[in-house]
Amino acid sequence: MNRYAVIDLGTNTFHLLIVEQNGQKIYQERRFVKLAENGIECIGEKPFQRGIQTMLHFHLVLQKFNVQQVQAFGTAALRTASNGEAFIEEVEESTGIEVQLISGEREAALIQKGVAQAIPPLDANSLIMDIGGGSVELIIANQHQVFWAQSFPIGVAVLYRQFQQNDPITQEEVQTLENFLHDTLSPLHQAIAQYGASQFVGASGTFDVLEDNLPHVETGEHYCIIRAKDFFKYYQYTLFTTVAERLNRRDIPEARAELLAVALVLIAFLLKKYQFEQIIISEFAMKEGMLAEMFENNQ
Repeated sequence: MNRYAVIDLGTNTFHLLIVEQNGQKIYQERRFVKLAENGIECIGEKPFQRGIQTMLHFHLVLQKFNVQQVQAFGTAALRTASNGEAFIEEVEESTGIEVQLISGEREAALIQKGVAQAIPPLDANSLIMDIGGGSVELIIANQHQVFWAQSFPIGVAVLYRQFQQNDPITQEEVQTLENFLHDTLSPLHQAIAQYGASQFVGASGTFDVLEDNLPHVETGEHYCIIRAKDFFKYYQYTLFTTVAERLNRRDIPEARAELLAVALVLIAFLLKKYQFEQIIISEFAMKEGMLAEMFENNQ
């Protein structure tokens, strides 16, 4: 039986997913590479090497599982960094894996395709949000079509470097960040005014932390639903803590601790602005959309 693999080379995290031809998952791994540790304009020497070592490891895993078809997609950091192409070339030279650079709009389309497989059918128009390290994808869709999608270069690694100079984050920094989001996300405001969105769907990044730590109103095989009011309790409890304090908390993965404050501000901004009462959290995102596309192309 054929085996398929997708590799998502994100700004913070590299993901590997391997499935059988029948769609059964046989292996999944994520590694926090933090390509933007020294800024997204240029990948620093240490994160560059972490990324290469991760891809060498993934290559060995692909050989172990005898995977026939592999697709690897590069996103925000590799699109933006001046040495992104050099990284892609070194990956191909050392592993034979060809990394495709994709646009933010293509990334958004793949995210929607992945999310649609995880959550209940969206009868009403919904806002889908995928939080990455280098970019945030925002999509308005229902179960039948995508009405609007845009990628914004405001991932949590970018926001952290630009807006958080203090530990813990200050109220002034939160206000400055919220003002920035209001201006930067004006295309979203216009799209919501045009198409409407009565539900909020979150995928990737900080949404994993929320899924693990907040009570579920509803739980499915690949999704859960949490209440906005429970999110805001967690927000108040967590926002003004230091990185050291968050590292000592069992509810926060070590790799998420540093960037968590700006990520929470980002989610809270949308919840407050559009008065969503719930968050539907999708286990699936871009890599599952990539797989779905691979299956479609091989039918």
